[in-house]
Amino acid sequence: MTPKEEMKSKMGRRSFAKTLSLSVLTPGALAGVTASQVQAKAAAVPAAKAAAAGTGKVPAFAGSLLDSDMQGLGPDGKPTGQKATFTGASKANATAEEAAKHKMKLTKDEQAILGGSKGPEMAKLMKIQVVFGNTFGAEKLVDLGGAPHSNLYPGAPYLSSMIKMLDECATAGLKSYAPYTVNPRPYDCFNVQNNEKEMQIVYEGYPLQKELDWVHARLGAPDLNKRSCACYVKEVGNAPKPGTMVAWAESSAVNYGNSVLGIRTNRNGAGIDLISAITAKAPYFGLMTDEGRQAKWLVEVKTSKAPDWGVLGTAIGRKVVEDVPLVAGIDKYFEGSEVTEDNMHLLKAMGSATAASGAVGLYHVENLTPDAKEKGRKLLEEGYQTYVYDDAEEQKTIKTFDNLWPRKDGDPTAAFIGCPHNTLYEMKKWGKLVTEGLEKDGKEKTAIPVYMFCANVVKLQLIADDGELAGKMLKAGMIATPMCGVTWAGTKGFSDRVQGITNSAKTRNYSSIRYFPDQTLVDIIVSGKVPS
Repeated sequence: MTPKEEMKSKMGRRSFAKTLSLSVLTPGALAGVTASQVQAKAAAVPAAKAAAAGTGKVPAFAGSLLDSDMQGLGPDGKPTGQKATFTGASKANATAEEAAKHKMKLTKDEQAILGGSKGPEMAKLMKIQVVFGNTFGAEKLVDLGGAPHSNLYPGAPYLSSMIKMLDECATAGLKSYAPYTVNPRPYDCFNVQNNEKEMQIVYEGYPLQKELDWVHARLGAPDLNKRSCACYVKEVGNAPKPGTMVAWAESSAVNYGNSVLGIRTNRNGAGIDLISAITAKAPYFGLMTDEGRQAKWLVEVKTSKAPDWGVLGTAIGRKVVEDVPLVAGIDKYFEGSEVTEDNMHLLKAMGSATAASGAVGLYHVENLTPDAKEKGRKLLEEGYQTYVYDDAEEQKTIKTFDNLWPRKDGDPTAAFIGCPHNTLYEMKKWGKLVTEGLEKDGKEKTAIPVYMFCANVVKLQLIADDGELAGKMLKAGMIATPMCGVTWAGTKGFSDRVQGITNSAKTRNYSSIRYFPDQTLVDIIVSGKVPS
């Protein structure tokens, strides 16, 4: 993909985030609609508007999605013929005509809620879920467990109707079925955007942040210290048991949760996550079903050494788009074939890249992840495809990582580490890598600021575990921040102000920030120069 094509793709994604119609989710869309009308409306949707996943067609309301970075383009910028439904799942052999006739089966209690038995606010939420479930061919609604995770985090004007609806729910006394976690806030005016220009962008861009945070506090997520896209780390603690039905949002969390934790959730959009949290139910389809968790691809990793995990994830996402892959050949890099606090970041890096370069909501790793340990290659569905990832394929993928800096020959001005948010292990690892690199070079401070993105509870645990290291990191120019780095990179004029570097393939996919392997990144942080 050329730099121009890649930047156009990324700008399309940002445009989508600001312009996508929320009609199916907003209060006015269902005003005065009865329960029978909701079911009838779904049955009457024209075929083109109710296309099932995997058919090559999409509902009309999803048109904007095709301008995102998950449109099935190959490294050469040409279409691969695959389109994402953005639920993270495809349904085999489904047709648009079948989907148009579909109606979920509701229990008597669910019908009663639709009729207002638990108040008008709950009735409105249930109506939204019925439309949503029918659109994607869900069989029924299922009860949820564990705890929700929401990616409704920016207090931006385009979300005003959503925030208003949820405020009405909170005012009526409704709450999530369990305390829940939320993605990081989109800014940090204490540690990062603490200057007039950046603060102006923040306050103009997120005028509803106070209202949104207050909604979350009342619905069941009051603790800002646990805001994180990596809600599953021990310090944040949202890691339901395998098989638990949830309705998470946030592509990387859904990806990690389905794959490594073994929970069952679709790739939900902002809003549906909280609607499901309040009703304690979600439509049953896609990655929540046994059928939807079957693998359509076998990815054979045959690199001569441990792969670059972000590059591997990027290659997989581009190849499979949103289909489920079974990845073989990487369990040997996990001692005892177990995912631990010391190695979970490898799958976090790989998985988040599959979700960013494609739309992967679930992958299996042979001999390692829960579903794969239980079923092995029985997870492969009949007629699966094979993709071989070797040293040549890795280099081929890396060569597509174009330099999108406006001043291509200029020097970097900041390093971004932690997308998804850093684990405690990663904070310690990077603290040692950078401070030891400085000592080796006879320097006391990094050449550029190094932003370490993590939940506040992770930063506090670092201080408790190793205060000396935390002090060295601070003196060296490493700044811990709980904000979302990708959101910062998407703010107005960012690429004109910041020439960033990162080790996150997800960050690279969503911004102009350049990707480098870990050791190269350390060298640049110390020297302030990109190697020729």
